[in-house]
Amino acid sequence: MQITVSHTSNQEPLSLAELGWSAFFDDQLDRVDAGLAPMRVATVHRARVTAESQSGPIKLNLPNRANTVDYAVGDWVLVDPNTRIPVRRLERKTTLQRRTEGGQSPQLIAANVDTLFIVTSCNEDLNVARLERYLALANESGTTPVIILTKADQVADNAPWRDQVLGLQRGLKVVALDATAPEAALALAPWCATGQTVALVGSSGVGKSSLLNTLSEKAPDEAQLTGSIRESDAKGRHTTTSRSLHRIAGGGWVIDTPGIRTLHASDLSVGLDLVFVEIAELAPECRFRDCTHDHEPGCAVQAAVAVGGIDPERLERWRKLGNENRTNTPVLSGPRGNKQTKASSKRSCNPK
Repeated sequence: MQITVSHTSNQEPLSLAELGWSAFFDDQLDRVDAGLAPMRVATVHRARVTAESQSGPIKLNLPNRANTVDYAVGDWVLVDPNTRIPVRRLERKTTLQRRTEGGQSPQLIAANVDTLFIVTSCNEDLNVARLERYLALANESGTTPVIILTKADQVADNAPWRDQVLGLQRGLKVVALDATAPEAALALAPWCATGQTVALVGSSGVGKSSLLNTLSEKAPDEAQLTGSIRESDAKGRHTTTSRSLHRIAGGGWVIDTPGIRTLHASDLSVGLDLVFVEIAELAPECRFRDCTHDHEPGCAVQAAVAVGGIDPERLERWRKLGNENRTNTPVLSGPRGNKQTKASSKRSCNPK
């Protein structure tokens, strides 16, 4: 399907596959959708949404009473090519979202992401507890996480930094690089092929904007602003202020996101189990089915800690994230149509 939308860009037309379209979205089309143009949401602002069409970037005209918070960068929408009004948003293949403190509903970060590049750096910014949160977020959304260690050119040996993160999740891929070097694009090419979508997340100052500029080969006048970090604590300054979709030189797409200072654990189910798989695998062997792996007799996890099979600090981080997740995840109760949110109750030890 290719429906031309007039615009001022002189780029060559793209196929839907080049935009990231797949059979997952094709299966959602109905006969009534004939004549509508599939487009990819590229930016979402307070009162404005833009999209990438097969013919180039356009500004969408939102229907009356539409809310921009209902759209995420990376979404697929079916658009009336005459009015440029999105008629329908297609179901998302993956959804990256987080719950902000005091927020009633999760905040959308990005949609239809194949790979999440979790960016940190070879300096004091590297925080394994924060990385575990990002990994849980990626796992819950269905994306493939890859940890990117930037500023590898600024240390004599990046092995100590790699060693800190390699064991955070089974099968985790870790890439160390200089975000400003052309070689960075080659190192990340396996996840950036035509039609693939990656998203960049991480705290401020770790090199996300530099990496975006390298992957997209942006001209100096189009490049994202980059910021330095403070020498004293390796903390960075925000340079990206909104989420946006960019074409990667190798044919894929990259979604840049603002630096996330606080990532609360919430709405997680399988995400934590995939990060702390060594704990999840032993839990069924505990005497109590709701064992907290703290003080209960017959705890298989504590037994593994005693013989050095599980790092006690990692177990403590699992416990903290689990407690935080239960506290922050709303629980709906009550009769259908009149459900209310109630706080999670504390665990009690119940035999199997």
